[in-house]
Amino acid sequence: MPDSPHDITIVIPVADRPQHLADCLASLQELRHHYPYAGEVRVLVADDSRETDHIERHRALAAHYSAAGLPVEHFDQAQQRALRDGIVPELRAQLADVLGTHAPEAFHHKGAAVTRNLAYLWLNRQVQDGRRRLFWFIDSDQEFRVNIATDSGEEERYAIDYFHWLDYLFSTTPARVVTGKVVGDPPVSPAVMAGNFLDDVTAFLHAMAACVPEAACAFHAARRHADDAAYHDMADLFGFKAAEAFRYHCSLSGPHGNAHCFSDFAARLARFFDGEHPTRRSVYQPGELLASVAPARTIYTGNYVISAEGLEYFIPFAALKLRMAGPTLGRIIKAELGACFVSANLPMLHRRTVAASGQAEFRPGIERGPGHVDLSGEFERQYFGDVMLFAMERMAVAPAARGAHHAMESPSVGCAPRTNTEPHVPPPTLPDKDVIAHIVDEVEAQMHERYGTKHRAVVEKMAALQALYTAPGQWWHNATALTDARKKFEQFIADMQHNFGDSSRAWQLINDGAHRQARKAAIVAAIAAYPAQRHAWRAALAAARSETT
Repeated sequence: MPDSPHDITIVIPVADRPQHLADCLASLQELRHHYPYAGEVRVLVADDSRETDHIERHRALAAHYSAAGLPVEHFDQAQQRALRDGIVPELRAQLADVLGTHAPEAFHHKGAAVTRNLAYLWLNRQVQDGRRRLFWFIDSDQEFRVNIATDSGEEERYAIDYFHWLDYLFSTTPARVVTGKVVGDPPVSPAVMAGNFLDDVTAFLHAMAACVPEAACAFHAARRHADDAAYHDMADLFGFKAAEAFRYHCSLSGPHGNAHCFSDFAARLARFFDGEHPTRRSVYQPGELLASVAPARTIYTGNYVISAEGLEYFIPFAALKLRMAGPTLGRIIKAELGACFVSANLPMLHRRTVAASGQAEFRPGIERGPGHVDLSGEFERQYFGDVMLFAMERMAVAPAARGAHHAMESPSVGCAPRTNTEPHVPPPTLPDKDVIAHIVDEVEAQMHERYGTKHRAVVEKMAALQALYTAPGQWWHNATALTDARKKFEQFIADMQHNFGDSSRAWQLINDGAHRQARKAAIVAAIAAYPAQRHAWRAALAAARSETT
């Protein structure tokens, strides 16, 4: 291994999340106390906020930690615009879907993909000094620690020396891109968790109905922890088997009865709409890290690391603001880099909500109005994000042989390190636009059928839950102390109907023929433009680097 360790820049896109950002930076500072690192560690906070107060709080956090010895750069919107507008007009026009075309007065909530791509421009200017650098992209609602299952429940620990292991992987193997995962709250949308959560809520009420309310709580059996896809309604799409219902594990301590647990569960139901899954949480599984390193196919945009060469892999189709950008990018990188794109057991703790409110600070596509929380924006972005992902996967964006010269026997200790003489991987070759349109039409039709099948199942499950909850004779109807808990259950059922019922706004969008055609046309145009965008991106990066030398 070379004597000098990599310098590591941690990039945190943030939009109106000062508390999440504060928790994230505090955990990073604590990690550095637990695991000192010889290389430089610095942070780039890429701000995409709308609220002036939040921007100033983000800026103040950067100043606070910089003064405390952790260099944090606040990459504000003026700096972002300057870097974008500094690209020559011809290239900037070709990169409009990569970097956005937002005017100065509307240069906020551009989306995490555009914000990450703008951060790439900032990072690109740092790579000419000859230092060995890694760029680690995370989300603001994550922390640099993990949760571990114990006999008494979950414990949160600083259990991973992230910097050491990242330096080791990039120093001793040909890895160019490394992706980790998250533990704790799922990284997916409530739009694809409704069915299995309804299973779990129904199972909870069935178990509660058989309990004596005053008896000692019966919901403290060992927690069953979720694997990577246990929370996903369509796990089969990704090669996983659907999971059976999970039993709720009561979070209360000390002596208490079943009625108290009923209230505890009711208080957690609304968090589902912010992306928590109260019954299916994943935990860190310790193990030999090098044994866990394997060829990857998905980027977790909240936890991936690239070398300087990896800057060419911008987040594609950013202007569409679809979900599944990471898996889509992962398929592209896998096709081009083969086994030099790896996953490793380096998860981060994911928290969808903040303790003070029990809600997320900001999430695009989720609106809170009088009476209901509305997920239709996020649901629609999830649906067409799946269309984009599986259309790109079907096109096999580059032949596997293209990455053959990067292959390694296995991504482990015995791999030869990367050299500087490897050939440059060309951008992908895609079919012509008519073929792309045909593939997108086919994939969308199949996805519409799959979503429709899942929708019908969710509607049936909601009806079953409603009938079980409201059935005469259920003991929770007569307990005065459960008035507030009953309101929470009833609000949850109403919100589920609002978001997943036959008349929901999400289903109106997905079933609207004109809307579907417009979205598909935009996807086709974006895919067709991608190879030219890759050429323009490389030219823009090269031009910026030449200016700094």
